[in-house]
Amino acid sequence: MRCRFAACVLTLVLTLGLSFLMASGIAVDRAEAQNRTDPALRVSPERGIVPGGTLGGASDAEMWRAIRKGVAGTVSIPDKKAGQLVQSEGDNWRALRNGPVTLYGAYALGGIFVLLALFFLIRGRIKVDHGLAGETITRFNTLERASHWLLAVSFILLALTGLNILYGRHFLPQIIGNDAFGAIMIAGKYVHNYVAFAFMVGLTLIFVQWVLHNLPSRHDIMWILKGGGVLIKGVHPPAKKFNAGQKVIFWLVVLGGVSLSISGWALLFPFTTSAFAETFTVINSLFGTTLPTDLTVIQEQQYSQLWHAIMSMFLIVIVIAHIYIGSVGMQGAFAAMGSGEVDLNWAKEHHSLWVEEVQAKSGAKSGGKAKAEPDDGSPQPAE
Repeated sequence: MRCRFAACVLTLVLTLGLSFLMASGIAVDRAEAQNRTDPALRVSPERGIVPGGTLGGASDAEMWRAIRKGVAGTVSIPDKKAGQLVQSEGDNWRALRNGPVTLYGAYALGGIFVLLALFFLIRGRIKVDHGLAGETITRFNTLERASHWLLAVSFILLALTGLNILYGRHFLPQIIGNDAFGAIMIAGKYVHNYVAFAFMVGLTLIFVQWVLHNLPSRHDIMWILKGGGVLIKGVHPPAKKFNAGQKVIFWLVVLGGVSLSISGWALLFPFTTSAFAETFTVINSLFGTTLPTDLTVIQEQQYSQLWHAIMSMFLIVIVIAHIYIGSVGMQGAFAAMGSGEVDLNWAKEHHSLWVEEVQAKSGAKSGGKAKAEPDDGSPQPAE
């Protein structure tokens, strides 16, 4: 009964969240479409769109064409970049950020909520088929759990402040007022900038500790073929410390996190890196493409911001699914990162090969008796 009630509440919350995200994305998309079609808006200087220049009664099309191509004049001040009146790529960046990135990002976030709600209603909570054993085994030690929570909490803070930057201005000022929204945005900016370093530290820690456990193995193929045992009740493919699904999450988070860190670093310190110019150079040499490699600082910022937003939305979707399966989606899963101790039957059903390895190691250390040893950094059976 409680599970059904929880499912109804979860579905309601997710539906409301989806409606908000879709409304925000659609509102932005419509606003951009209006900018492109409404003549009054198209010539509005405060909207950042260049009005048609005139010489008498005729438009100087050649002059504006040259400006749009990025032709720079000369200036007497030290900043020579000021000689370029219009940076045309900026209009393309704005259209992409406020259009497809915002709209499809909202669809992706709403979509994952709906899919998880449907999965919960159809499959229900994944329970321990043989019941809880009442005996536990150490799944993760203190350092592993601390590293995981450092990464998790920092990512959540970054996700919330980042989503506010992307979507907040479309509805929060109408709810809390401009002054309060401005204060939230300033606070969010500092949180986002400084918590980013905690995210990088957490990412490095989990990589160092778990990379060897997340290398592909032959057992992963069987796990994938059997759907990880989460689709059909009673099916439990063998797995070591991490199964194939967890390995996929691990590498997506690590590689995506590194990509986020690089693009974020370029945004924090715009004059210290040229990540996209270097990346485009490598791609051109490998595939014979003609991507631009002589990017200005502004162009680097634009590419970095777009990639940062796209990769952030992708990782948020992945992490939402990870949070679901590690909490309400599977019985006994949260304890692994809570206390570090998991029920023995849960461990045998989801990580049977790992349990065998731990018990064999413990038995060898105790002269054949499988009893717990002091925590030396590796998982050991609990008393």
